Amino acid sequence: MTPDTASITIRMAYADDDQALSRLAALDSAKLPPRPMLLAEVDGEARAALSLTDGSVIADPFHLTQDLVTLLQARAAATTTANGRLRAARPRYRLRLA
Repeated sequence: MTPDTASITIRMAYADDDQALSRLAALDSAKLPPRPMLLAEVDGEARAALSLTDGSVIADPFHLTQDLVTLLQARAAATTTANGRLRAARPRYRLRLA
């Protein structure tokens, strides 16, 4: 798979991602960052994660991940408020009174 056709997913890390996050931390020779975390996957494989608590990053050193970290940081900036809390989800519809 070439980089031009790779599928990149940026999402919140969930409890069932613990094994993949532990693997990333071990590969990166780092401690597991505090939760909540954003996770970057390339073709379904975890490549990098960013803590929304302190901004620390773990990444797979055997792949180019700088662009993924940049995407994670941009998503974190859009997802959190100035004090570091997650933004409330916006409703996708509005009710109108008749």
